[in-house]
Amino acid sequence: MKYLVCGLMFLAAVTTYAQRDGGPPSLIACGSHPDMNVICGLRASEDLELTPDGRYLIVSQYTSFRTPGATADLVLLDLKTQRVETLPIASTPTPGWGDSSCRPPVALSPHGTSLARRLDGRWQLFVVNHAMRESIEMYEPVKDRGAWRLVWRGCVVSPLAFNDVAALSDGSFVGTHPTALNQAGAPSADPLQGRATGWVSHWSPAKGETELPATRLPYPNGVNASADGRYLYINVFGAREVDKYDLAAGKIVATAKVDFMPDNLTWTRQGQLIAAGVKGARGNCPPESNTPCIQAFGVARIEPDKMVSAPLFDSGQRPIITGVSVAIEAGSDLYLGAFDGDRVVRMPIPKSTPGHTPGTNR
Repeated sequence: MKYLVCGLMFLAAVTTYAQRDGGPPSLIACGSHPDMNVICGLRASEDLELTPDGRYLIVSQYTSFRTPGATADLVLLDLKTQRVETLPIASTPTPGWGDSSCRPPVALSPHGTSLARRLDGRWQLFVVNHAMRESIEMYEPVKDRGAWRLVWRGCVVSPLAFNDVAALSDGSFVGTHPTALNQAGAPSADPLQGRATGWVSHWSPAKGETELPATRLPYPNGVNASADGRYLYINVFGAREVDKYDLAAGKIVATAKVDFMPDNLTWTRQGQLIAAGVKGARGNCPPESNTPCIQAFGVARIEPDKMVSAPLFDSGQRPIITGVSVAIEAGSDLYLGAFDGDRVVRMPIPKSTPGHTPGTNR
C-alpha cells in the first residue's frame, strides 16, 4: 500500500488503536492463540498467492516505508511447517511475455500480484514493481523436484504508479493506477469525498497500455478478473465498494458495498471473492516514526454474479495485525497479509456472519 501511504497522507485517521494511557499500541504476540496463529518473521506481506499445488503461499514482501534500507522480495510460506523459504528467481526473456523491448529488473519492490494460467497451460505470476521503475514483472512459476522457483519472462513499464494487477490468460493484463490523476498534475483529490484520483488500464501487445472507460474512481485499488476474462472486479478503496466491470461493454455493471476500505481481492475454491482492508486511513504515524499504526479491519465474501457481500471477519478492537491488505483461502484456513508489519495471520475459515449487503446493478 505504498501509494496509500505516500499519496494519501492528508487523510485523517478514522480508526487507530491506542492504549488507555495514550501510548503506542501493542500487537498480539507471535505464535498460537486459541482462535488463530500469528506467523512472524515476514515483512509487509502486501499480497498473497496460493501455489498451484496448494502447499505454499507466494508472499509479496515490499519495503516498508518505516524500514529504510530494507530489501523487498518474493518469498514462500510453507503452509505445513509455517516457515518462510526463499524463492529463487532466474531470468530467461521469452517472446510473448510483455513488451519485447523490456529488460529484466535491476531491483524488485513487489506490490500487488496475480497468478493465472495462460492459454497454453503454463502458469504466470505478474508482479507490480516499484524499484527503479514502475512496471509489471512477468514470471513463470516452475516446480523442479518438489521445489518452486520463478523464471522471469518479460515485463511492461509504465509512466504511472501501479498498485495491483490482474493477469489475463492471453498474456495481457489489467492494472490499477490509483493516483494517476494526481500524478498527471491535477490538484490532490480526497477519495473519501467521492472524488476520482485514478483509473484502471488494460495492456495488450497490440495496443499497449490504454485507460479503460468509466474507471476514473476514488482510489481504484485491488483488481481481479473472472476466469473467462470477461469481468473485472475493482476495489474502490475510497468508496468502500467492489465494482464489477464488463470489459466488452466498457462499463461498471454492478457494485457490492463493504464496511471497510477494500484493498486486494482473491478467489475461493467455490468461485466467490474475498475482499479485505482497513476501516480507517493511516494517520498519526509519520514516516520517520517507528510506532506501529494498528487499524481495525474487515474481511468480506462476495458472490460475483449478484454482487452480494457478507461479512466474514471483523477485527473489532483486537490489535491483530497492522494494515491488513489481503485475505486468501488455503485448505481449511484463511490467511491475512498486510502492507506493513512483520506477520501473516492464519485462522480457520470463518462462517459468514449474519447480515449481507445486496448488490447494485448499473
